[in-house]
Amino acid sequence: MKSIELFSGTGGLALGLEQAGFRHKALYEWDADSCENIRRNIEAGYPLARNWKVYQTDVRTVHYNGYTGKLDLIAGGPPCQPFSLGGKHQAYNDKRDMFPEAVRAVREVRPQAFIFENVKGLLRKSFSSYFNYILLQLQHPEIVKQDSMVWQDHLTMLEKYHTSCHDDGLSYNVVFRLLNAADYGVPQVRQRVIIVGFRGDFNANWSFPAATHSQEALLYSKWVTGDYWNENKIKCPTECPLSPSQIKQVRRAVEDTDTPLLRWRTVRDSIGDLPDPTDRTVTSQYSNHEFRDGARIYAGHSGSQLDVPSKTIKAGAHGVPGGENMVVLDDGSVRYYTVRESARIQTFPDDYLFSASWTESMRQIGNAVPVKLAKAVGDSVITQMKGLKANAKQR
Repeated sequence: MKSIELFSGTGGLALGLEQAGFRHKALYEWDADSCENIRRNIEAGYPLARNWKVYQTDVRTVHYNGYTGKLDLIAGGPPCQPFSLGGKHQAYNDKRDMFPEAVRAVREVRPQAFIFENVKGLLRKSFSSYFNYILLQLQHPEIVKQDSMVWQDHLTMLEKYHTSCHDDGLSYNVVFRLLNAADYGVPQVRQRVIIVGFRGDFNANWSFPAATHSQEALLYSKWVTGDYWNENKIKCPTECPLSPSQIKQVRRAVEDTDTPLLRWRTVRDSIGDLPDPTDRTVTSQYSNHEFRDGARIYAGHSGSQLDVPSKTIKAGAHGVPGGENMVVLDDGSVRYYTVRESARIQTFPDDYLFSASWTESMRQIGNAVPVKLAKAVGDSVITQMKGLKANAKQR
Protein backbone atom coordinates (compact mmCIF):
# COMPACT_ATOMS: atom_id res chain seq x y z
CA MET A 1 0.00 0.00 0.00
CA LYS A 2 1.57 3.28 -1.14
CA SER A 3 1.52 6.33 1.13
CA ILE A 4 3.07 9.68 1.94
CA GLU A 5 3.32 11.49 5.25
CA LEU A 6 3.09 15.18 6.08
CA PHE A 7 4.49 16.76 9.27
CA SER A 8 6.38 13.53 9.91
CA GLY A 9 8.48 14.73 12.85
CA THR A 10 11.06 12.17 13.83
CA GLY A 11 9.06 9.25 12.41
CA GLY A 12 6.80 7.71 15.08
CA LEU A 13 3.65 7.62 12.97
CA ALA A 14 5.62 6.59 9.89
CA LEU A 15 7.25 3.66 11.70
CA GLY A 16 3.93 2.36 13.00
CA LEU A 17 2.32 2.60 9.56
CA GLU A 18 5.32 0.88 7.95
CA GLN A 19 4.94 -1.93 10.49
CA ALA A 20 1.29 -2.18 9.45
CA GLY A 21 2.25 -2.57 5.79
CA PHE A 22 2.11 0.91 4.28
CA ARG A 23 5.11 1.98 2.21
CA HIS A 24 5.89 5.68 2.43
CA LYS A 25 7.07 7.19 -0.84
CA ALA A 26 7.88 10.55 0.76
CA LEU A 27 7.99 12.19 4.18
CA TYR A 28 7.65 15.97 4.45
CA GLU A 29 8.80 17.84 7.55
CA TRP A 30 9.79 21.45 8.22
CA ASP A 31 12.07 20.85 11.21
CA ALA A 32 15.67 20.31 10.11
CA ASP A 33 16.73 18.37 13.23
CA SER A 34 13.88 15.88 12.85
CA CYS A 35 14.73 15.36 9.19
CA GLU A 36 18.38 14.87 10.05
CA ASN A 37 17.46 12.25 12.64
CA ILE A 38 15.43 10.29 10.10
CA ARG A 39 18.29 10.54 7.60
CA ARG A 40 20.73 9.19 10.19
CA ASN A 41 18.51 6.12 10.60
CA ILE A 42 18.26 5.68 6.84
CA GLU A 43 22.05 5.89 6.54
CA ALA A 44 22.45 3.42 9.41
CA GLY A 45 20.32 0.94 7.46
CA TYR A 46 17.33 0.86 9.79
CA PRO A 47 15.06 -1.65 7.95
CA LEU A 48 11.72 0.15 8.08
CA ALA A 49 13.25 3.46 6.99
CA ARG A 50 15.75 2.37 4.37
CA ASN A 51 13.50 3.25 1.42
CA TRP A 52 12.20 6.53 2.81
CA LYS A 53 12.78 9.81 1.02
CA VAL A 54 12.72 12.72 3.46
CA TYR A 55 12.12 16.29 2.35
CA GLN A 56 12.90 19.15 4.70
CA THR A 57 10.43 21.70 3.43
CA ASP A 58 7.41 23.84 4.14
CA VAL A 59 4.41 21.75 3.08
CA ARG A 60 2.79 24.91 1.73
CA THR A 61 5.30 24.75 -1.13
CA VAL A 62 4.78 21.07 -1.97
CA HIS A 63 3.15 20.08 -5.27
CA TYR A 64 1.46 16.67 -5.36
CA ASN A 65 0.83 16.36 -9.12
CA GLY A 66 2.88 13.18 -9.47
CA TYR A 67 0.91 11.44 -6.75
CA THR A 68 -2.64 12.19 -7.91
CA GLY A 69 -4.64 8.98 -7.96
CA LYS A 70 -1.55 6.87 -7.20
CA LEU A 71 -1.58 6.69 -3.39
CA ASP A 72 -3.59 4.58 -0.99
CA LEU A 73 -2.99 6.73 2.08
CA ILE A 74 -1.98 10.17 3.31
CA ALA A 75 -1.00 10.40 6.97
CA GLY A 76 0.40 13.01 9.28
CA GLY A 77 0.23 15.00 12.46
CA PRO A 78 -0.45 18.67 11.66
CA PRO A 79 1.42 20.85 14.20
CA CYS A 80 -0.45 20.67 17.48
CA GLN A 81 0.73 23.88 19.18
CA PRO A 82 -2.37 25.86 18.07
CA PHE A 83 -4.54 23.39 20.03
CA SER A 84 -2.20 22.13 22.76
CA LEU A 85 -3.11 22.62 26.41
CA GLY A 86 0.44 23.84 26.88
CA GLY A 87 0.39 26.25 23.97
CA LYS A 88 -1.17 29.64 23.39
CA HIS A 89 -4.45 28.17 22.10
CA GLN A 90 -4.83 30.40 19.05
CA ALA A 91 -6.09 27.68 16.70
CA TYR A 92 -7.19 29.30 13.42
CA ASN A 93 -5.36 32.52 14.38
CA ASP A 94 -2.10 30.60 14.72
CA LYS A 95 0.13 30.52 11.65
CA ARG A 96 1.23 27.03 12.67
CA ASP A 97 -2.26 25.63 12.01
CA MET A 98 -1.53 23.28 9.12
CA PHE A 99 -4.89 21.55 8.77
CA PRO A 100 -5.62 23.62 5.63
CA GLU A 101 -2.50 22.05 4.10
CA ALA A 102 -3.64 18.56 5.11
CA VAL A 103 -6.92 19.26 3.31
CA ARG A 104 -5.09 20.54 0.23
CA ALA A 105 -2.99 17.38 0.09
CA VAL A 106 -6.13 15.23 0.24
CA ARG A 107 -7.78 17.32 -2.48
CA GLU A 108 -4.81 17.10 -4.85
CA VAL A 109 -3.77 13.48 -4.23
CA ARG A 110 -7.26 11.93 -3.84
CA PRO A 111 -6.00 9.02 -1.67
CA GLN A 112 -8.28 6.15 -0.80
CA ALA A 113 -7.88 6.98 2.89
CA PHE A 114 -6.15 9.34 5.31
CA ILE A 115 -5.06 9.24 8.95
CA PHE A 116 -4.38 12.46 10.84
CA GLU A 117 -3.39 12.79 14.50
CA ASN A 118 -3.57 15.67 16.94
CA VAL A 119 -3.72 16.57 20.63
CA LYS A 120 -6.68 16.22 22.99
CA GLY A 121 -6.94 20.01 23.16
CA LEU A 122 -8.44 19.97 19.67
CA LEU A 123 -11.68 18.78 21.29
CA ARG A 124 -11.94 21.66 23.75
CA LYS A 125 -15.32 23.36 23.80
CA SER A 126 -13.80 26.67 22.73
CA PHE A 127 -12.55 25.02 19.53
CA SER A 128 -15.75 23.07 18.74
CA SER A 129 -16.81 25.20 15.77
CA TYR A 130 -13.33 25.14 14.26
CA PHE A 131 -12.99 21.40 14.77
CA ASN A 132 -16.30 20.93 12.96
CA TYR A 133 -14.87 23.15 10.22
CA ILE A 134 -11.80 20.88 9.96
CA LEU A 135 -13.97 17.78 9.64
CA LEU A 136 -16.20 19.32 6.98
CA GLN A 137 -13.18 20.39 4.93
CA LEU A 138 -11.84 16.83 5.07
CA GLN A 139 -15.24 15.47 4.07
CA HIS A 140 -15.55 17.84 1.12
CA PRO A 141 -12.00 18.88 0.16
CA GLU A 142 -13.06 20.28 -3.22
CA ILE A 143 -15.22 23.00 -1.63
CA VAL A 144 -12.35 25.46 -1.46
CA LYS A 145 -12.15 28.61 0.65
CA GLN A 146 -11.87 31.74 -1.46
CA ASP A 147 -9.18 34.28 -0.64
CA SER A 148 -11.77 36.87 0.28
CA MET A 149 -13.49 34.60 2.81
CA VAL A 150 -13.00 34.35 6.53
CA TRP A 151 -13.15 30.78 7.82
CA GLN A 152 -16.66 31.25 9.27
CA ASP A 153 -18.00 32.06 5.79
CA HIS A 154 -16.33 28.96 4.41
CA LEU A 155 -17.85 26.91 7.25
CA THR A 156 -21.31 28.18 6.25
CA MET A 157 -20.64 27.19 2.62
CA LEU A 158 -19.53 23.71 3.70
CA GLU A 159 -22.55 23.23 5.95
CA LYS A 160 -24.90 24.10 3.09
CA TYR A 161 -23.10 21.76 0.73
CA HIS A 162 -22.99 18.96 3.32
CA THR A 163 -26.73 19.14 3.98
CA SER A 164 -27.72 19.40 0.31
CA CYS A 165 -27.12 15.68 -0.36
CA HIS A 166 -24.66 16.25 -3.20
CA ASP A 167 -23.21 12.95 -4.41
CA ASP A 168 -20.92 14.39 -7.06
CA GLY A 169 -17.30 15.36 -6.56
CA LEU A 170 -14.59 14.16 -4.22
CA SER A 171 -15.85 13.28 -0.74
CA TYR A 172 -14.69 11.32 2.28
CA ASN A 173 -16.49 9.52 5.06
CA VAL A 174 -14.72 10.83 8.16
CA VAL A 175 -14.72 9.65 11.77
CA PHE A 176 -12.63 10.65 14.76
CA ARG A 177 -12.02 9.35 18.23
CA LEU A 178 -10.00 10.29 21.30
CA LEU A 179 -7.73 7.32 21.95
CA ASN A 180 -5.59 6.58 25.00
CA ALA A 181 -2.32 5.02 23.88
CA ALA A 182 -2.21 2.95 27.09
CA ASP A 183 -5.24 1.02 25.82
CA TYR A 184 -3.12 -0.24 22.91
CA GLY A 185 -0.07 -1.47 24.81
CA VAL A 186 1.87 1.79 25.08
CA PRO A 187 3.36 2.20 28.60
CA GLN A 188 2.09 5.74 28.84
CA VAL A 189 -1.17 7.59 29.41
CA ARG A 190 -1.28 9.64 26.22
CA GLN A 191 -4.58 10.80 24.76
CA ARG A 192 -4.67 11.75 21.11
CA VAL A 193 -7.35 12.63 18.60
CA ILE A 194 -7.19 10.37 15.55
CA ILE A 195 -9.11 11.39 12.41
CA VAL A 196 -9.64 8.74 9.73
CA GLY A 197 -11.35 9.17 6.38
CA PHE A 198 -12.18 6.80 3.53
CA ARG A 199 -12.97 8.09 0.07
CA GLY A 200 -16.70 8.04 -0.60
CA ASP A 201 -16.50 5.64 -3.56
CA PHE A 202 -14.50 3.14 -1.54
CA ASN A 203 -17.56 1.72 0.27
CA ALA A 204 -15.67 1.20 3.51
CA ASN A 205 -17.25 -0.33 6.60
CA TRP A 206 -14.68 0.61 9.22
CA SER A 207 -14.48 1.50 12.89
CA PHE A 208 -11.60 2.24 15.24
CA PRO A 209 -9.76 -0.82 16.56
CA ALA A 210 -10.94 -2.10 19.93
CA ALA A 211 -8.69 -1.59 22.93
CA THR A 212 -6.27 -4.43 23.63
CA HIS A 213 -5.18 -3.42 27.17
CA SER A 214 -6.98 -2.05 30.23
CA GLN A 215 -6.34 -0.40 33.57
CA GLU A 216 -8.66 -2.91 35.26
CA ALA A 217 -6.50 -5.78 34.03
CA LEU A 218 -3.42 -4.09 35.53
CA LEU A 219 -5.17 -3.59 38.87
CA TYR A 220 -6.37 -7.19 38.78
CA SER A 221 -2.85 -8.49 38.19
CA LYS A 222 -1.59 -6.40 41.11
CA TRP A 223 -4.24 -6.71 43.80
CA VAL A 224 -6.17 -9.88 42.97
CA THR A 225 -3.70 -12.41 41.55
CA GLY A 226 -0.40 -10.70 42.40
CA ASP A 227 0.95 -11.74 38.99
CA TYR A 228 2.34 -8.29 38.26
CA TRP A 229 4.69 -8.35 41.22
CA ASN A 230 5.75 -11.94 40.50
CA GLU A 231 6.50 -11.14 36.85
CA ASN A 232 8.74 -8.25 37.89
CA LYS A 233 10.33 -10.19 40.75
CA ILE A 234 9.47 -7.60 43.38
CA LYS A 235 7.69 -7.88 46.70
CA CYS A 236 4.00 -7.09 46.75
CA PRO A 237 3.26 -3.97 48.83
CA THR A 238 1.66 -4.77 52.17
CA GLU A 239 -1.16 -2.27 51.74
CA CYS A 240 -3.62 -2.40 48.87
CA PRO A 241 -4.71 1.10 47.73
CA LEU A 242 -8.11 -0.22 46.58
CA SER A 243 -11.20 -0.48 48.78
CA PRO A 244 -13.18 -3.76 48.93
CA SER A 245 -15.82 -2.26 46.63
CA GLN A 246 -13.14 -1.22 44.12
CA ILE A 247 -11.65 -4.72 44.21
CA LYS A 248 -15.11 -6.09 43.49
CA GLN A 249 -15.47 -3.75 40.50
CA VAL A 250 -12.06 -4.80 39.18
CA ARG A 251 -12.95 -8.47 39.52
CA ARG A 252 -16.20 -7.96 37.68
CA ALA A 253 -14.52 -6.04 34.85
CA VAL A 254 -11.89 -8.76 34.32
CA GLU A 255 -13.72 -11.98 35.16
CA ASP A 256 -17.15 -11.25 33.68
CA THR A 257 -16.10 -10.76 30.07
CA ASP A 258 -15.80 -12.97 27.03
CA THR A 259 -13.02 -10.79 25.59
CA PRO A 260 -10.37 -10.41 28.30
CA LEU A 261 -7.85 -7.63 27.76
CA LEU A 262 -4.16 -7.51 28.52
CA ARG A 263 -3.05 -5.29 31.37
CA TRP A 264 -1.79 -1.78 30.88
CA ARG A 265 1.99 -1.78 30.55
CA THR A 266 3.94 0.16 33.15
CA VAL A 267 7.16 2.15 33.24
CA ARG A 268 8.85 -0.81 34.94
CA ASP A 269 7.68 -3.13 32.16
CA SER A 270 9.17 -0.78 29.60
CA ILE A 271 12.55 0.20 31.05
CA GLY A 272 13.15 -2.27 33.90
CA ASP A 273 15.71 -4.31 31.94
CA LEU A 274 17.87 -1.29 31.13
CA PRO A 275 20.94 -0.75 33.34
CA ASP A 276 21.32 2.15 35.74
CA PRO A 277 22.35 5.04 33.46
CA THR A 278 24.71 6.38 36.13
CA ASP A 279 26.87 3.26 35.64
CA ARG A 280 28.84 4.26 32.57
CA THR A 281 30.61 0.90 32.37
CA VAL A 282 27.40 -0.73 31.09
CA THR A 283 25.37 2.06 29.50
CA SER A 284 27.78 2.22 26.58
CA GLN A 285 26.13 -1.00 25.37
CA TYR A 286 22.85 0.86 24.82
CA SER A 287 22.34 3.72 22.39
CA ASN A 288 20.94 6.97 23.79
CA HIS A 289 21.04 5.77 27.41
CA GLU A 290 23.15 8.55 28.94
CA PHE A 291 22.40 9.96 32.38
CA ARG A 292 21.34 13.60 32.67
CA ASP A 293 21.68 15.28 36.05
CA GLY A 294 19.52 17.97 37.66
CA ALA A 295 16.10 16.36 38.14
CA ARG A 296 14.20 17.41 41.26
CA ILE A 297 10.70 17.32 42.68
CA TYR A 298 8.76 20.35 43.85
CA ALA A 299 5.11 21.34 44.09
CA GLY A 300 3.31 20.40 40.89
CA HIS A 301 6.48 18.93 39.37
CA SER A 302 6.67 15.19 40.05
CA GLY A 303 7.92 12.28 38.01
CA SER A 304 6.28 9.10 36.78
CA GLN A 305 5.93 6.14 39.12
CA LEU A 306 7.43 2.83 38.05
CA ASP A 307 4.40 0.58 38.50
CA VAL A 308 1.86 2.51 36.43
CA PRO A 309 2.00 3.79 32.86
CA SER A 310 4.16 6.87 32.43
CA LYS A 311 2.75 10.33 32.39
CA THR A 312 2.57 11.76 28.90
CA ILE A 313 6.04 12.31 27.48
CA LYS A 314 6.03 15.97 26.45
CA ALA A 315 8.03 18.48 24.47
CA GLY A 316 7.34 21.83 26.11
CA ALA A 317 8.70 25.00 24.54
CA HIS A 318 9.75 26.20 28.01
CA GLY A 319 10.41 22.90 29.74
CA VAL A 320 7.90 20.37 31.05
CA PRO A 321 5.95 21.91 33.95
CA GLY A 322 4.62 18.70 35.51
CA GLY A 323 7.87 16.77 35.59
CA GLU A 324 6.52 14.33 33.02
CA ASN A 325 10.00 13.52 31.73
CA MET A 326 11.26 12.26 35.10
CA VAL A 327 10.95 8.87 36.79
CA VAL A 328 10.62 8.12 40.52
CA LEU A 329 12.81 5.16 41.47
CA ASP A 330 12.15 2.49 44.09
CA ASP A 331 14.15 4.34 46.74
CA GLY A 332 12.09 7.50 46.22
CA SER A 333 14.82 9.39 44.35
CA VAL A 334 14.05 11.01 41.03
CA ARG A 335 15.98 11.40 37.80
CA TYR A 336 15.30 12.34 34.22
CA TYR A 337 14.40 9.65 31.74
CA THR A 338 17.24 8.91 29.37
CA VAL A 339 16.55 9.37 25.69
CA ARG A 340 16.36 5.59 25.25
CA GLU A 341 13.90 5.24 28.12
CA SER A 342 11.66 7.96 26.68
CA ALA A 343 11.90 6.30 23.27
CA ARG A 344 10.82 2.99 24.78
CA ILE A 345 7.87 4.64 26.50
CA GLN A 346 6.90 5.99 23.08
CA THR A 347 7.46 2.40 21.78
CA PHE A 348 10.26 3.28 19.37
CA PRO A 349 12.38 0.20 18.61
CA ASP A 350 15.74 0.06 20.40
CA ASP A 351 17.64 0.13 17.12
CA TYR A 352 15.98 3.37 16.03
CA LEU A 353 18.53 6.03 16.93
CA PHE A 354 18.35 9.63 18.12
CA SER A 355 21.34 11.63 17.00
CA ALA A 356 20.81 15.06 18.60
CA SER A 357 21.36 16.37 22.14
CA TRP A 358 19.23 15.18 25.09
CA THR A 359 17.08 18.31 24.90
CA GLU A 360 16.48 18.09 21.16
CA SER A 361 15.97 14.33 21.18
CA MET A 362 13.46 14.61 24.03
CA ARG A 363 11.62 17.28 22.05
CA GLN A 364 11.41 15.02 19.02
CA ILE A 365 10.27 12.05 21.08
CA GLY A 366 7.73 14.14 22.99
CA ASN A 367 6.18 15.35 19.73
CA ALA A 368 5.97 11.86 18.23
CA VAL A 369 3.02 9.51 17.81
CA PRO A 370 3.63 6.30 19.83
CA VAL A 371 4.69 3.68 17.31
CA LYS A 372 2.38 1.00 18.75
CA LEU A 373 -0.65 3.28 18.60
CA ALA A 374 0.13 4.15 14.97
CA LYS A 375 0.46 0.47 14.13
CA ALA A 376 -2.85 -0.40 15.81
CA VAL A 377 -4.74 2.19 13.75
CA GLY A 378 -2.72 1.38 10.63
CA ASP A 379 -3.41 -2.36 10.96
CA SER A 380 -7.16 -1.78 11.05
CA VAL A 381 -7.13 0.65 8.11
CA ILE A 382 -4.96 -1.55 5.87
CA THR A 383 -7.04 -4.63 6.67
CA GLN A 384 -10.16 -2.78 5.54
CA MET A 385 -8.45 -1.52 2.38
CA LYS A 386 -7.12 -4.96 1.40
CA GLY A 387 -10.51 -6.54 1.95
CA LEU A 388 -12.26 -3.97 -0.21
CA LYS A 389 -9.68 -4.31 -2.98
CA ALA A 390 -10.05 -8.10 -2.93
CA ASN A 391 -13.83 -7.77 -3.20
CA ALA A 392 -13.49 -5.34 -6.09
CA LYS A 393 -11.33 -7.83 -8.04
CA GLN A 394 -13.92 -10.57 -7.59
CA ARG A 395 -16.68 -8.48 -9.15
